[in-house]
Amino acid sequence: MKYLILVPDGAGDEKIAMLGNITPLQEAKVNYMNQLAQKGMVGMVRTIPKGIAPGSDAANLSVMGYDPLTYHTGRSPLEAVSMGIKMSDTDVAFRTNLVTLQGEGNYEDLIVADHSAGEIISEEAKVLIDFIDKRFCTEFIHFHPGVSYRHALIVNNGSTDYDLTPPHDILTKRVGDFLPKGDGSEFITRMMKESYELLSSHPINQERVKKGLNPANSIWIWGQGRKPNLSSFYDKYGINGTVISAVDLIKGIGLCAGLDSVDVEGATGTIHTNFKGKAAAAIDEYKKGKDFVYLHLEAPDECSHQGDLAGKIKSLEIIDEQVLRPTLEYLYSTGEAFKVLILPDHRTPIAIRTHSAAPVPYVLYRSDQETEIDESRAFNETSGESGKFFENGFELADFFFR
Repeated sequence: MKYLILVPDGAGDEKIAMLGNITPLQEAKVNYMNQLAQKGMVGMVRTIPKGIAPGSDAANLSVMGYDPLTYHTGRSPLEAVSMGIKMSDTDVAFRTNLVTLQGEGNYEDLIVADHSAGEIISEEAKVLIDFIDKRFCTEFIHFHPGVSYRHALIVNNGSTDYDLTPPHDILTKRVGDFLPKGDGSEFITRMMKESYELLSSHPINQERVKKGLNPANSIWIWGQGRKPNLSSFYDKYGINGTVISAVDLIKGIGLCAGLDSVDVEGATGTIHTNFKGKAAAAIDEYKKGKDFVYLHLEAPDECSHQGDLAGKIKSLEIIDEQVLRPTLEYLYSTGEAFKVLILPDHRTPIAIRTHSAAPVPYVLYRSDQETEIDESRAFNETSGESGKFFENGFELADFFFR
C-alpha cells in the first residue's frame, strides 16, 4: 500500500459574495480532486485544537498525526531543524520575517504593508540577513538566513515568555499596537526598530524601490520556541516516507518525525513555484521504495495573505492539474493499491488575509475500495459538511493509515 497526503496550504475559505456566495474551492476547476471525492469519502476535520493559535505549525502537526497539545513547542524550532541549525536545550528559536513597512514618522506609526517583502528572492534576503547578523550578533544572538522572507534568530539561554504577533496577522495595521510584550522583550523591539533604519538605506532595498518592488525594510520577530521532540513516524505507523515542501516549517516537522525531506529546484512556496518538479519528486520517492509522501503546496496560503482571490483559485487549479494528476497517474500505473488524503492544513480566508481555526474539508480515497460514484461529493467546505467529522485533527491521520 502506498500513501499520499496532499496539502494545498490555506485552501479552505469562506463564501465570497463576488463569487456568487461560494468558496474558492467551489469555484476552482479541481477535476481530479473532485473525482477522488466522488469515489471516496469527504468530511471535515478540526486541525487547530481549541486554545491554540491557528498557525501552520499546529495545523501540520495535526495533519501528520501529532496532537499539537502534546507536541507543539513553537514554530521556529521546527524551521530551525530544517535549516540545519543545531539547537541546545537552552536555545530559543524565533522566526524572523523580512517585511515591508510603510508610512511616515516613528517606527510605531508605520503599518505592516507586506509580511513577505514582495516575496523577496532568497539570494537578496541572505545578503540582508547576513548584514543584520553582523550588526546584532553577540555570544548569545545569531541570525540565520532561510528561504525568501523566512529566516531564524537563535538566542542562547533565552526565554519564550513573550507575546509576539505574526506579521501576516496584522497586515495594514499600525506597528506600535503589536510590538513585543513581556518581561525582557525590549531587546527584540530594539532590534526590529534599528533594523528599519539599517535596511531602508541598504543598496538592495534602494534598488528594489527603483524597480517598483516592496523593500525588505524591517525584520519582524515572532514564533518563539524550544527544541522539538516528536515521536518517530515509523514507530507510529510502520511506514517510511518523505516530506516535499518549499517551507522550512514543514520540512522540520518531517525531519523531527524521522521522515526524509527532498528539496525541489525552483520550489519557492508561492504561485511561481515549480509545481511539476514537486510531482516528479513525489513520483521519484515512490520509485525509490518510499511508502508515503507528504506533498505540501504553499501557494494558496500565500495568495490568501496577499488578498489575491484570482491567484488563489488559479493555484488550486494548477495543483490539481500539474501535481495531483501526474502523481495519480503514476500510482494507478503501478497496479499497487494506494490511499490519498487531500486537505488544507487550515483555512486562510481572503476576507481576513490570515489563518482561521475553523474546520477544513478533506477527501479520503482508497484505490482498492472505491465507493459508488456520487457526483454530489466534492472537495470543498459545503460538501465536506455532509461527511464524517473529526474533532481532533490527528485522529484523521490515525484513520487514514490504519
